[in-house]
Amino acid sequence: MATPLNKTIARIMPAVVSIVISKSIEELEKEMPADTTPLMPFGPAGLPIPDDKVDAHGMVQIGGGSGCIVDSNGVVLTNKHVIADKDAEYLVVTNDGKRYPAEIIARDPVDDVAILKINAQDLPTISLGDSSTLELGDDVLAIGNALGIFRNTVSRGIISGLSRSIAAKPDPKEPVQELRGLIQTDAAINPGNSGGPLVDLNGNIIGINAAIVFGAQNVGFAIPINAAKRDLDDVKKYGRVRRPLLGLRYINIDENLQEKLRLPVDHGALVGGRIPHHEGVIPNTPASVAGIKEKDIIIECNGTPLTMDKTIQDLLEEYTVGDRLNLTVIRNGKEIGITVELAERR
Repeated sequence: MATPLNKTIARIMPAVVSIVISKSIEELEKEMPADTTPLMPFGPAGLPIPDDKVDAHGMVQIGGGSGCIVDSNGVVLTNKHVIADKDAEYLVVTNDGKRYPAEIIARDPVDDVAILKINAQDLPTISLGDSSTLELGDDVLAIGNALGIFRNTVSRGIISGLSRSIAAKPDPKEPVQELRGLIQTDAAINPGNSGGPLVDLNGNIIGINAAIVFGAQNVGFAIPINAAKRDLDDVKKYGRVRRPLLGLRYINIDENLQEKLRLPVDHGALVGGRIPHHEGVIPNTPASVAGIKEKDIIIECNGTPLTMDKTIQDLLEEYTVGDRLNLTVIRNGKEIGITVELAERR
């Protein structure tokens, strides 16, 4: 007899998809190093790619991920890092085995979220939940294409943490960045699960599985679904994801940094600071237009104190393009007010 959990899984599973990443054999051969360092997946550089790895169209599968259908007309959510290679082709494989070329509709420039479109109608969908209502200990299910091999893998766990931050590299060609506001879960997440749904026991998606900590056990992270809902709304309204730009590089201040640099406060954001080879205030951005300067310390934004748990990046999640930020800034030992109007990140 089917249990309520079995029924929830059966209802969700048709909306979960696998994403196949392929590249032309010509592209792969161009990327092979000229030396003999054994870095390539098919053996030492210079060895030909085996014929059985090449399909009838000259394409080679180089990876895989997961996703879920959120609109019956073929809108699919996944991670940005799953579809990071602009030279690759992407196929969406639905639960019934049908294969569809995927069009990349949008990549979120900040969060690890991407939106795809396939040419299909009347597809099964998964309902969007509300990640702002999550509590520690809530039961969840992680579903996806584990290791790129085991489709329809389901693991069960709980919400282990909220508002987590990790240093990650969502795009192999981009520098390491900090991902903030993540959901932590002990539900097993493996390579290939990336982009698959993290759902509650009612079958609502509350996160997009995104990362694991190598060497740790039962420590996985998901992007809150509310971030993806915002992106979906932007695409409907504007045809693209619109994220706000401030234009600052900064170091978050704590007691340790205060002591090291002899700063006047133990919280806030130090503009520039000791970030090597980078300007703290990026030219021709809202921050530079508003007159923010190197070594300024921003301690409040619209009345909210900036702390290690509430950074500028966290606050920007709550604002949109065109919003005004009233910043309280310490400059040369004196507090001043600066108003910045957020522009669109390009």
